Amino acid sequence: MTNLTLSFAFGENPRSRPLIDGRVSPEGIDLHPTRSGMQELAWRQFHGHEFQISELSMSSLIASHSRGDRSFIGIPVFTTRGFMQTAILVRDGAGIDTPEKLAGKRIGVPEYQQTAALWARGIMEHEFGVHPTSCHWYMERLPEQSHGGSTGFEPPEDLDFQYIPWEKNIDAMLASGELDASLLGGPWGSAPSNVRGRTRKAIVNANRGAVRYGPGTGISRLFPDPAAEGARYFRKTGIFPVNHGVAVRSDVLEEHPWVALNIYQAFLEAKDLWSADKDEAERAYLDTGSVDEGAFQGLQKDLYPYGVRANRHLLETLIQYSFEQGLSDRLVSIEEIFYSPTLDL
Repeated sequence: MTNLTLSFAFGENPRSRPLIDGRVSPEGIDLHPTRSGMQELAWRQFHGHEFQISELSMSSLIASHSRGDRSFIGIPVFTTRGFMQTAILVRDGAGIDTPEKLAGKRIGVPEYQQTAALWARGIMEHEFGVHPTSCHWYMERLPEQSHGGSTGFEPPEDLDFQYIPWEKNIDAMLASGELDASLLGGPWGSAPSNVRGRTRKAIVNANRGAVRYGPGTGISRLFPDPAAEGARYFRKTGIFPVNHGVAVRSDVLEEHPWVALNIYQAFLEAKDLWSADKDEAERAYLDTGSVDEGAFQGLQKDLYPYGVRANRHLLETLIQYSFEQGLSDRLVSIEEIFYSPTLDL
């Protein structure tokens, strides 16, 4: 029998790589992969439903389902994670030496709806008492650029919010003193521009792709020791926040419902292949710049679990944050977001 051919769009993470390079193939499926930056990928999916399977912003998936849009159905595979609060950058001289002092400050964010920003704001509120409405928000992506623009995003009415004019960007505004902080620096905010973006980071070394911060740059991390903050949050909550998930177009699942479990199983096999290389697996804990192996010694657990059961508390927390912050029109359930045969995984 001829395999089903499906388009597959992805970012970059080591746990999915065996699916991309052909070492793992879903049973009955030939994947035609396209690699894309996640900002561009999210825009292409939510605007044009271009790919049949893709990585996708968990925040945008939750928000779209809250408005009754079930164009994409989640599969409980979570491709990227990170302690998003550790990516917050602050301008020297802005008087922000503790998280609590973000209140009242002018904060830039690439996209208010993106999952990393959702986590960072939720953690700032629930861990440090900084409610989003206590800050002044400046979003870099204009509505026509953003995936929020195609999922019905509107800034909450009680939020001090404005878009950054096209001729400016977060980095220039930090350098000039027009902003006090950036919600997402480092791996979550410093990728080079693509067709949907415009930021060329003034604080990025373009050759190495690394954020330059610290003495002499005028920019510092809010958390000087990001690994310690990540470990603290993990010990307290048990949450290693997910950023991207995997979604399948609903028309595919309606016609070929078996695809969901076959895709899930293939992602598991790909992760097992990655995990078999202990050195590579340990290095991946440094993916976000906020985790080190020492923080997890003795835990004897999978830090990158797939499935709903292992991630239920994390997912419920993210859904709650989305509703609290006005990104979701209502409090959705996990059962609405993920394909029903995968809920017991």
